[in-house]
Amino acid sequence: MRIAGSTTQGTCAKAYGAFARDATASGIAYHEAGTGEPLVLIHGVGMRLEAWGPQIACLSASHRVIAVDMPGHGGSRKLPVGSPLEAFVAWFGRFLDEMGLDAVNVAGHSMGALVSGGAAATFGDRIKRVAYLNGVYRRDPEAKAAVLARAAAISQSGVDKEGPLVRWFGDDPDSAIARELTRKWLNLVDPEGYAIAYSAFAGGDATFADRWKDVAGPALFLTGSDDPNSTPLMAVQMAALAPQGSVRIVEGHRHMVNLTAPDIVNSLLAEWLSFGEDVR
Repeated sequence: MRIAGSTTQGTCAKAYGAFARDATASGIAYHEAGTGEPLVLIHGVGMRLEAWGPQIACLSASHRVIAVDMPGHGGSRKLPVGSPLEAFVAWFGRFLDEMGLDAVNVAGHSMGALVSGGAAATFGDRIKRVAYLNGVYRRDPEAKAAVLARAAAISQSGVDKEGPLVRWFGDDPDSAIARELTRKWLNLVDPEGYAIAYSAFAGGDATFADRWKDVAGPALFLTGSDDPNSTPLMAVQMAALAPQGSVRIVEGHRHMVNLTAPDIVNSLLAEWLSFGEDVR
């Protein structure tokens, strides 16, 4: 289903700024807000939990929202150099254990989507629902070569702080705030933590690609119509494989759709959170 984009933003969309953090015993940083059924949010490479600001503000009215810093990002400790996607999924399982979370909804964006999909495939009923925002699926050879080249270049040139802005945003004025926030977060990221995560991201597009058939709960695949890397076709392909898969494409938006179209994304996530409540 395609959803028309919007140039207006509600109160929740303005929830930008720094969030206070707590940490688990193993050094995983997180922010928690609200009460109710747990919803865990995992951001993408180079970002930090603040990238979920509009979702934290809105969805915490009905859920216990827990936004987590990925390893080597924000306040979370790094994983070892060379850690593959499976290690990030295991890290997320440890986070659930340390938080005492037995059954959660999880939404991931970009690299966080890969982690959330891996968690849904690995942890069974512990993941009630999964939302896969702007996530990749079996890149074509050209896209695969490009992302692997970017991963290899990090050791020589460091964090690319401008290339992602070109890929993730259009030139429209409505994306200006999100673009500048993203630039700020890229400038704050730990270079080694970024390199470790980006390498796992580059090599992880097929790691759990065959496992969507095993994800029994509601699975939402959401991306922007103009996202050149996490494409609408990828979302459609994954949704067709998941028993309760659904696809939502936000027209006129690119990779950071949860920031450039926050009201739409909040509404779609609320719809997903209410879907299939009688399945389990």
